[in-house]
Amino acid sequence: MASPRQKRKVKKVMHEFKHGQLKGGRGRRGKVKSRRQAVAIAMSESGQSRRKRKSSVTRRKAKSRGGSAASRRKTTRASPRRATARRSKARGRKKSSR
Repeated sequence: MASPRQKRKVKKVMHEFKHGQLKGGRGRRGKVKSRRQAVAIAMSESGQSRRKRKSSVTRRKAKSRGGSAASRRKTTRASPRRATARRSKARGRKKSSR
């Protein structure tokens, strides 16, 4: 549960975002354009955890699929063969061109 002070801070940061005054990365990176990024900044500045915040859409999708995403992840396991195939397609590894 957020304290009144934390709520005020979030409100202030979101107000800045709505008026195009919120800047990211110590102000060097320019204006924040993403609402999700603004929420992350607001919760970080107010000292709240971002892990607790889950949108109702995410919860609704998980419910309609039959359980939470975390429980589905635990039940399904990828085969070792698939894991190596995934590893070969990892970032930075490109096939050599001839």
